[in-house]
Amino acid sequence: MSLFDIDITELSGRPGLLSRCRGRTLLVVNVASRCALSTQYAGLTQLARRYADDGLVVIGVPCNQFGEQEPGTPQEIAKYCAVQRVDFPLSEKVEVNGPGRHALYAALTPVADAEGHAGDVRWNFEKFVVSPTGRPVARFAPTVDPLAPELLQAVRNLLDPEPHHP
Repeated sequence: MSLFDIDITELSGRPGLLSRCRGRTLLVVNVASRCALSTQYAGLTQLARRYADDGLVVIGVPCNQFGEQEPGTPQEIAKYCAVQRVDFPLSEKVEVNGPGRHALYAALTPVADAEGHAGDVRWNFEKFVVSPTGRPVARFAPTVDPLAPELLQAVRNLLDPEPHHP
């Protein structure tokens, strides 16, 4: 089973978010509107726009497990993201750790980051890179900027070899 076979609904309620991304490179990020790291929304949006034509899809996954920093309803989350000019897809709000961990994060969390951390997500804005075949291949700590060279390289390694960006 590929990660693209996991069922997760968009924030709007539309089912099948991952299946619509089949064959694309993903950057999956657990997000929270009230987190100090929410300033990363700007970099994530820039990254999503820059590499969209090359096959990248950034997916924000709202989660309220860290300091209750995403308490809002789907409508409140969507409104916050619209104000921030976030235009990449957002999933339904899910749990990323514990007994209620969503199947998406059950597939992602075994991957270790550069420091060797695997397992539970540590905080909001932890980032996972997924290959076009649906295999998680890289993980980045919450404090890693979305435009950090090491994250950009991990994404570029999986994109269409014929670049469409300047």
